[in-house]
Amino acid sequence: MKVAVVGATGLVGTKMLQILEERNFPVTKLFPVASERSVGKTIKFRGKRHKIISMDAAVGKKPDVAIFSAGGSVSKEWAPRFADRGTIVIDNSSAWRMDPEKKLVVPEVNAAVLTKMDKIIANPNCSTIQMVVALKPLHDKYGLKRIVVSTYQSVTGTGVKAVEQLMNERKGKTGVRAYPYQIDLNVLPHIDVFTENGYTKEEMKMVNETKKIMGDDNIRVTATTVRVPVIGGHSESVNVEFERDFDLAEVRSLLEKAPGVVVIDNPAELQYPMPLMAHDKDDVFVGRIRRDETQPNTLNMWVVSDNLRKGAATNAIQIAEYLLSVGILKLKVKKTATTV
Repeated sequence: MKVAVVGATGLVGTKMLQILEERNFPVTKLFPVASERSVGKTIKFRGKRHKIISMDAAVGKKPDVAIFSAGGSVSKEWAPRFADRGTIVIDNSSAWRMDPEKKLVVPEVNAAVLTKMDKIIANPNCSTIQMVVALKPLHDKYGLKRIVVSTYQSVTGTGVKAVEQLMNERKGKTGVRAYPYQIDLNVLPHIDVFTENGYTKEEMKMVNETKKIMGDDNIRVTATTVRVPVIGGHSESVNVEFERDFDLAEVRSLLEKAPGVVVIDNPAELQYPMPLMAHDKDDVFVGRIRRDETQPNTLNMWVVSDNLRKGAATNAIQIAEYLLSVGILKLKVKKTATTV
């Protein structure tokens, strides 16, 4: 199994390497790929140093799977080149998510849509992933009608510069800036660029991706996405209206049994999900589960997950694991000569 990790030196790429190792994904040959300025440097994986190579060199290696986290423009240019050589590409950027010819996949929700024909597979936006994992078992039972979501997103969702800006501000230092305003002791109701309708691209990603992943364009979604001074972990306040009424005990039971979901919901003991609790974990944590008393069939809940793991790296690797489990991605058995 030859595996390329594109963007191997970034926050998500580094996390991908960590998770490939943690989950014991069957990597026989690793090809870390990064920008030209990083080519020739090395990264550590499973106790060994691996030399970073260029995009051209990686394409020539014909990896079985290439996991991308290098930005939309890079993915647009290079993912088809890998795919043309027979490589299955799992892309973490927004480049292919809404392409009608490409699948947008969260394994716990819609892995079954994948076929042998899919050579470029899109990994959804981090805030969308954790929300649909929590909503999938409830949608199956009660039918999603309308979602109102407000997010509280970590600076790691922006990248290394955003983390540096936050830490510099806490130390009273000047330095690189990822945001137009101070982020420490502040919140920014602005993630990605604003669009003509007054929503940001991040908000519209949540709207459009949710419909595509759930396979239902009739679900109404509205979002407000906010950047908060937290290092690691996105939180979401989700208000969801269903087609049918629900029982709260049954809701909790459905969530407790759902793959990838952990319920922490005991207000009497002040137990509820928080970003610190989700740090370096692959689960989606759900709490503050309660009925919206202002209208029928409507639920409030609080959803938290590690955005670099389940929101990006882990989800991508889970897609690769699914492809292996159903035989779309196959381990090659090396034949050895025998003498009689």
